[in-house]
Amino acid sequence: MLDHGTNALLSPEDINGAEDLIASSDVVLSVLAIEPATAHRGMALARKHGVVSVLNPASAQMLDDALLAEVDVLTPNESELRILSGLAPDDPAESVELSHALQRRGVSDLVVTRGSKGALVVSADGKTVRVPGHAVEVVDTTGAGDAFNAALGVGLAEGLPLLDAVRFAVGAGALVCTRLGVIPASPERAAVEAVTGQSANIT
Repeated sequence: MLDHGTNALLSPEDINGAEDLIASSDVVLSVLAIEPATAHRGMALARKHGVVSVLNPASAQMLDDALLAEVDVLTPNESELRILSGLAPDDPAESVELSHALQRRGVSDLVVTRGSKGALVVSADGKTVRVPGHAVEVVDTTGAGDAFNAALGVGLAEGLPLLDAVRFAVGAGALVCTRLGVIPASPERAAVEAVTGQSANIT
């Protein structure tokens, strides 16, 4: 359950108090259920300490360039990508071009989630790769984005290249859709590895 009132109380000062924890981490992952300034501080401290920063921009809103410049991996869905770009959620603009525009504002890599179609990876080096989705019997899509981002963080923390981490995350997101609920639908790691044919754990 999400309590937006409580989330709004989390401040940049609170994040400062967790700097030692951030410095000892492999990945810092944030969403925008908290204030952008608070997420910004988390991303900035990650950058300061050489930690990979991942921002899932949900709930989507316009963000300033200073925040975007601190983000290593931005993970919007297709509607959120358009809102971040100042467009209507269903604007027909091309996702690759919108991603490049955000990169010009400072973001390093973008991973655009595309539901059953998988994900679009737009890397800082200019490469664009479409990672296909998995054919599953959809029961409930609630929590698919959360599972995707969590699995992406696991893959990156364990040293997978971005593209492989995205493949792992796409599998996790797909499996969540096969069961009702969020926590009950969260897949075991072995199930994700089975559906993707890979293990995020390379240590």
